[in-house]
Amino acid sequence: MEITILTSIFTFIILIFSIMIHEIAHGSVAHSLGDSTAKDDDRLTLNPIKHIDPMGTIILPLFLIILKSQIIIGWAKPVPINFNNITDKRWGALKIALAGPLANFILAVIFALLIRFVPMLSPSLYYIFEVVIIYNLILAIFNLIPIPPLDGSHILFDFLPQGETLSKVKSFLTTYGFFILIFFVFIFPGIDWIFNLAEAIYYFLAGQPFV
Repeated sequence: MEITILTSIFTFIILIFSIMIHEIAHGSVAHSLGDSTAKDDDRLTLNPIKHIDPMGTIILPLFLIILKSQIIIGWAKPVPINFNNITDKRWGALKIALAGPLANFILAVIFALLIRFVPMLSPSLYYIFEVVIIYNLILAIFNLIPIPPLDGSHILFDFLPQGETLSKVKSFLTTYGFFILIFFVFIFPGIDWIFNLAEAIYYFLAGQPFV
């Protein structure tokens, strides 16, 4: 895809709504498990203002646009969750953590199936579907990285055995996770691997390469 100011802005809009759906999925699953904190805070809404995180929603995506990055990533303000209210004490946290990436993946699958099976899509509509697919795949993959504050860290911690050593590891990652994530994504090994993996999944789902 040729990177232009127009495509970057359009991608930014799709990114915003995709990360909102991601957070709404977290809050909705938490609500279904007994915690209404996100709903009470009016976070189960498609109003973008309710979900803006200055760093993840504005600064980082705009920084990547300025750098003409191949992909634009980001995150929204996490929905508030009170895990004391969750009825499923064993798997509730895992279900909530998985909900965001899964929502993005399901959205990507729906639009990929439209590309695969709906004939004669207009070029504009095809482009919209294509961007929705690739960026929701990128968000799903990105958020499964097991580094705080991403969902993958919660999934990892849920499966690891409890103990003093793990508590120290969790404390360290929680404190320095953001800096580790920045190093991991932008310095080593870079963000290209996320895009390459998303492209491969796109090809599998849509039956044709991402262009």
